[in-house]
Amino acid sequence: MASNDERFKHINFKAVARMLTIVENDLKGTEQTLRNLEFKKNVQVIGITGPPGAGKSTLVNDLLAELTGKNLKVAVLAIDPTSPFNFGSLLGDRIRMAGHYNHPDVFIRSLATRGSLGGLSAKTIEMTDVLRAAGFDYVLVETVGVGQSEIEIAGLADITLVVLVPEGGDEIQNIKSGLMEIADAFIVNKADREGADLFANNLKKMVQQKDTIIPVFKTIASQNNGIKEIVDYITLPSESKNGRRELLLAEKAYQLIQQKRMAGINKNTLLKRIKTRLSDPDFNLYDFVAQTLTELND
Repeated sequence: MASNDERFKHINFKAVARMLTIVENDLKGTEQTLRNLEFKKNVQVIGITGPPGAGKSTLVNDLLAELTGKNLKVAVLAIDPTSPFNFGSLLGDRIRMAGHYNHPDVFIRSLATRGSLGGLSAKTIEMTDVLRAAGFDYVLVETVGVGQSEIEIAGLADITLVVLVPEGGDEIQNIKSGLMEIADAFIVNKADREGADLFANNLKKMVQQKDTIIPVFKTIASQNNGIKEIVDYITLPSESKNGRRELLLAEKAYQLIQQKRMAGINKNTLLKRIKTRLSDPDFNLYDFVAQTLTELND
């Protein structure tokens, strides 16, 4: 990628897409490409996570409208669930963001989790850095809605927004500390539904028990209601809203090292090996796992 400042005025979306494909598929030149990335701007990465049906994609669509209205360039990585059968993406967030698909200041890319349990693709960190180096003002990462296991987002995002809905009111006391710790702000979406005010108030009380007050926003994303307040929050000038740069970088390093450690193993590979081994009447899953781990250590 060019290193001059003109790059930030006119981003070559085709070049960015090609580079993302190279990195995502770990093609020849990936490592050197990543090591040569130049970060000329302080680009904020915004993580958006929460349970299925919370309206994350609709919320992202509204955020895009608000941010581009400020003449900002925005990239979106939409992390979709992976089919356990063909290992492809099950959802198409680009369809739900169709209104911005051809916007000159918006780049949207969907990718599959490929078996990652925490809601992030193994390549998300690297692809996010490609987008940061490309010169976007903000990178939005919408993660798979698998609930409380989405702690991995803390290692990626400067700001993490956790989206909830009023129907989760009975479960609010069961929110694990991990989710509370990763949230820089909570968003109660679909706030026009019954019980929304009570849910938001209870959430605020929980947050106020912490040393740091975490904002709680109420939105109706389907009506673009409450979005401006969220944009005002994430566009506040700050390197990181929670001052945890060291934690973020350490978590990134951990994920990248883990990814390289498991480079030879993925679900597709395991599926093929299982099919071969199942012909053995004495097949034992635990023997299979132990043998696989031994091969990784060699």
